[in-house]
Amino acid sequence: MPINMFRGQSSFKMQYWLQRSTLALAIGTAMVASINVATMPTAEAAVTTADFSGLVQQVTPAVARVNVTKTVSEAELAKAQTAELLRQFFGDRLRIPEQAATPAIEHAYGTAFFITKDGYMLTNHHVVEGADTITVTLNDRTELDATLVGSDERSDVAVLKIKGTTFPALPIGDSNSLKVGEPVLAIGSPFGFDYSASAGIVSAKSRNFSRETSVPFIQTDVALNPGNSGGPLFNQRGEVIGINSRIFSGTGGYMGLSFSIPIDAAMDIYEQLKTNGEVARAYLGIYPQDIDRNLAEAYNLARPQGALLTRVSPDSPAQKAGLKSGDVILQYNNVQIMEASDLLNLINRARPDDAFRVQIQRDGKQSIITGKLRNASNNMQSQGRAQQDNEISLGLALRNLTSEEQIELASDNKTGVLVTAVEPTGLAARSGILAGDVITNLHQKSIKTVNDFSGAVSSLPEKGVVTIEIMRQGIPGIIGLRIE
Repeated sequence: MPINMFRGQSSFKMQYWLQRSTLALAIGTAMVASINVATMPTAEAAVTTADFSGLVQQVTPAVARVNVTKTVSEAELAKAQTAELLRQFFGDRLRIPEQAATPAIEHAYGTAFFITKDGYMLTNHHVVEGADTITVTLNDRTELDATLVGSDERSDVAVLKIKGTTFPALPIGDSNSLKVGEPVLAIGSPFGFDYSASAGIVSAKSRNFSRETSVPFIQTDVALNPGNSGGPLFNQRGEVIGINSRIFSGTGGYMGLSFSIPIDAAMDIYEQLKTNGEVARAYLGIYPQDIDRNLAEAYNLARPQGALLTRVSPDSPAQKAGLKSGDVILQYNNVQIMEASDLLNLINRARPDDAFRVQIQRDGKQSIITGKLRNASNNMQSQGRAQQDNEISLGLALRNLTSEEQIELASDNKTGVLVTAVEPTGLAARSGILAGDVITNLHQKSIKTVNDFSGAVSSLPEKGVVTIEIMRQGIPGIIGLRIE
């Protein structure tokens, strides 16, 4: 089931979601009726439900609905909606034909909240992405124009500015001090129902989706739905400890897993966007993966822990410091590393020129390596992942070839990566690339691994046609990929 970001809902989408919600409610009611009550376990401890009624009245004036206007094509909207519905039945085999583009206006919405009295607000990047105009509606129905100060896709944080000096700013809490099981409250505009409050508990911390973002999410069971994006997550003291961002769902609606951006990370992004208009990130140049039981035994580890380096980029801070492929990082700046995501989160929160100190295990022996991070330029891919924004826009899912597949392809003096899935509305699908194709060359660059493909994608022009050489059912071919 995918992680869904709520990208603001049009009136058509709102009607669709309400219909789906009604159906889900009916199904859920039927399921509850079928439970054999006699088999339910008896609770051994009483659970006290937190009363947030006073808190809701206190913080609501600082929360606002975000209204976004975007110029899109009717064909694009219809194609996306149809593809989303039919993909459930046809999967990646679905093809949507090209249609003539007719300009249209889409009205979308989300949530934002004031963090300063002089009108600075936080929301999600995906709420305001591609917006032509942005306004906010306060709880007294006042509608004000908003200016986009800056937006960062990797963290999914955006900063808005409203003219004025007397806005009710919310107090900022410490997301690091959150405890699993602690009650939390969200306020937003799900399905357009303004100032809806929903409560729950912190289910887990430091959830990582590093292919898409660079922050360790707070997981809760707070009910979030389309329109909640960008809204505040509160602790019991009325302090903001997160920005509501996404859910884990196979239907697009709430299914018990919600994710929020820690406010500590969001405020760091806010300060950089406000001051510099962009976010500076540190670069180490490593590709880590988790350690499982078998790898722990192979690398003589007492238990599965640490981050195994599968690759160290040439001329990177990691290589200059002496890190090598096959090293297992056990600590980073005296912080124990249990999973690869722990390491990535620490690097993503670091600044360029910060010093690093890692404890590694190599050939069964532990040692300390030190060095200095540097600035991650725009054409560097995100830490530890092969996919980049450019690659994602192509609409491809790839994997490296197995040993048997490599041997079979070697008979034609070729090597490459296997296309495992193609997004029906992506650029690759429009060019005729199919699942099962083996990509051997992209833009005159030989492809041997997924990392090679990512490197080739980073050098593609913003517009134009490039060539992709493939093997399809043992037959070589060349496809022209048009980048728009």
